[in-house]
Amino acid sequence: MTATTNWSGRKVLVTGAEGFIGSTLVDLLVERGAQVRALVHYKPYAEKGYLAHRMHEVEMLAGDVRDAGRVSDAVAGCDTVFHLAALIGIPYSYDSPGAYVQTNVVGTENVAEACRRHAVRRLVHTSTSEVYGTARTAPIGEDHPLQPQSPYSASKIGADMMALSHWHAFELPVTVVRPFNTYGPRQSARAVIPTILAQLHSGARQIRLGSLTPTRDFTYVTDTAAGFLAMAECDRALGEVVNLGTGREIAIGALAEALIAASGREAEVVVDPARLRPSGSEVERLLSDNSRARRWAGWEPEVSLEEGLKRTSEWVAENLRLFSADRYQV
Repeated sequence: MTATTNWSGRKVLVTGAEGFIGSTLVDLLVERGAQVRALVHYKPYAEKGYLAHRMHEVEMLAGDVRDAGRVSDAVAGCDTVFHLAALIGIPYSYDSPGAYVQTNVVGTENVAEACRRHAVRRLVHTSTSEVYGTARTAPIGEDHPLQPQSPYSASKIGADMMALSHWHAFELPVTVVRPFNTYGPRQSARAVIPTILAQLHSGARQIRLGSLTPTRDFTYVTDTAAGFLAMAECDRALGEVVNLGTGREIAIGALAEALIAASGREAEVVVDPARLRPSGSEVERLLSDNSRARRWAGWEPEVSLEEGLKRTSEWVAENLRLFSADRYQV
């Protein structure tokens, strides 16, 4: 379901706005008439990424969520804050766990405190289905145990708890949105779908992947963005966690075959040991229970996996220069 609330003239901050989901959310907010302020990570070469086409429609503010003062400046005057800024690559979290704590946990504290100071109407904090770890029961509801199977997931559990603590301790109007595996145009090659498509469109005859048996619940990026807007207007979701997923799972091996079909290419799938997660860290199954989002806000995904894979394949083919298909990106 696409969010239909009138955002015209409302001042909105999006942290992590130049990223994959963040830039898609910015597009949707601009289309809805919102006045968007984008907190983007400072880059000395002034690269605006996927917000370049919005330069004259969005207020761009360079900064870092680890800088409490800069975050406060960004939040000031805003009606709603969507907090998406985070370190997200799972493999890199094994190498630099401290950076994940600083950006994801401390950064979230800075955002929540700034929202409290400036009395924002709503903070929507971004979680991840990785906090659940391998499913003990499926589909996974929001009350499923949290299992930190990687430093990344541990840092996001900490960030979620920090955000929710501000609801309990300070009555900050916050909702934690927990997307399952979002995919679509603009996603980097650190994720499995663009990794496969980049290899296919580069002419590879072998698709090199890690484990093929884990299952994931893939949600197209515009559906995830619409879910963020729906949760920002859902009073029932205050102080709560809400899953955004399709309720459909697919194994990575089967996903690869579907992508081969969507791309129109021919290839075989092989396991690359370098792409396997450390023992005990692989999340074997993620399947969402999205009933809260459906009941509380009327949200449900609109784009089927087949259609979404087709759209994503076309985008990767048109933007192949952005990918290094022969290299494993962490």
